[in-house]
Amino acid sequence: MRRGGFNASKAQRGLAMVELVITLPLLALLMLAFGEFGRMLFQYNSLMQASRDAGRFVASQAWDANQGKLELSDALLSKTKNVAVYGVPANPNGYPSVVPGLTPGNVTVAAAGTEHVQVSINYTFVPVIGSALPALYGSSTPLGLTLTSTVVMRAL
Repeated sequence: MRRGGFNASKAQRGLAMVELVITLPLLALLMLAFGEFGRMLFQYNSLMQASRDAGRFVASQAWDANQGKLELSDALLSKTKNVAVYGVPANPNGYPSVVPGLTPGNVTVAAAGTEHVQVSINYTFVPVIGSALPALYGSSTPLGLTLTSTVVMRAL
């Protein structure tokens, strides 16, 4: 005698495909988010290193031993900004910037007190998917995130 019951093998056909269709977009979005977060941390680390290099450069050349004070000339400020952006004081060979889209206008160099110099870099990180999410109504949502790196060093 055979029991009339639920046949498990026929009821499960295609279920794995449905589960894959539901979870694959979520997993892809999660992987994209992890990749973007890693890219942002890499760019922030590059900005930190660039500001440290520029801080060391300006701290080694800003002290005027004859007058006993800081001397930040326009030429030194320009060279310091080039060190922060390109890694070298002058860029005759057209080196790329340390972070895509970084310009000398994003770099601020100033005296901090009587013996210290401060180098700040402000950079807007833009994800791969674009600078804003379009909205169905109203204004779009901006995705840019401002990264700021500031270093203060004593002039030598």
